[in-house]
Amino acid sequence: MISGASTPTSNRLQGQSIQQQVDRATDELLDSFPDPEQLSTDERRGIIARYTAVLEGNFIYWMTATYLSVGSEEARSKILDNLREEVRDCHPGMMRRFAMAAHAAPTDLDALDIYRDLTSVRLFLGRLSAVPNVLTMAFFEGFIQKFMPYLAELAAGRGSVEREYTDVHGVCDVTHTEELFRALAAEMALNSPEPAADLFEGIHLLSALIRTIVHGAEARTDRGVYTRLVAS
Repeated sequence: MISGASTPTSNRLQGQSIQQQVDRATDELLDSFPDPEQLSTDERRGIIARYTAVLEGNFIYWMTATYLSVGSEEARSKILDNLREEVRDCHPGMMRRFAMAAHAAPTDLDALDIYRDLTSVRLFLGRLSAVPNVLTMAFFEGFIQKFMPYLAELAAGRGSVEREYTDVHGVCDVTHTEELFRALAAEMALNSPEPAADLFEGIHLLSALIRTIVHGAEARTDRGVYTRLVAS
């Protein structure tokens, strides 16, 4: 159980422990992914397409929800800088170019695969709970940075040489992750969570979404119904 201590020193130590747990969770998630070389070209396409379906239209929304939830000026400043960069450099457009170059633009079925898990993450962040939201986004920024070589390899297996998205996020998300953990410390110092609070709920939900991105949701009955409706 994560402690709810309220002093600055204990909050800093708690934040360090949380970051270590997040790093382990990220590495375990990445280790569970299949070897890109063992995937078919269609399987590579599916991962890129589902990832694009999630990131292109949701990342700015998620980060905005996190901005709306925080109370400390330090957290607001760091999150606003992140949002400004996303908008100024048109990261959704960068994501779309990457997917198109790999002939992996999302389809309706790709969007359906991730819909259920994506909705869970949206609703969670929509609670506007500061500490869990910041922690969830810190986890995601760290994951994206470590995921970029894998994603680039998938695209290369599809014959793509487009690397702007993976190159940019392989570098900038290191800084974004560090800044979000500092924002987390600021929020915990301002309003320490209750001892019984599940700070990792958002990470669990986001991990489930990421697993669906990588492994798909072929077995879901709602997907089969949708497939038949589209075919008709």
